[in-house]
Amino acid sequence: MARIRHKSLDCSPGCAVEATLQLIDGKWKGVILYHLLEGTLRFNEIRRRLPNITQRMLTAQLRELEQDGFVLRTVYAEVPPKVEYSLTPRGRTLEPVIMALKKWGDENTGFRRDPESPAKLDEPAADCPVSCVQAGG
Repeated sequence: MARIRHKSLDCSPGCAVEATLQLIDGKWKGVILYHLLEGTLRFNEIRRRLPNITQRMLTAQLRELEQDGFVLRTVYAEVPPKVEYSLTPRGRTLEPVIMALKKWGDENTGFRRDPESPAKLDEPAADCPVSCVQAGG
């Protein structure tokens, strides 16, 4: 679970922002949450969408998201074992936050065709990473 610097969130108006960012911090958590907005995914489906993440890191990030109550891990008693990941109701509450981050990124990062024109959400830029293209943006 993410460490929060302050024991209570009444320290300043920005403490809630700090706490939220610490829960979804890191290179991969936001992207994992973004992909899970589409629905339930198996481990290797997530891994294929994020080709630059190691298996160890994906496992760690999914465990933290599960511990924080954002992701539900469902294990089916089959051989080989089948494990699925989906967003919990708490995880679904992050949808507007994740989509706002995506919109901001589409409009303000180099992953666009023309830096002077607004990004087209249905067309990834030529320099968009594979995980970005697979995510549709």
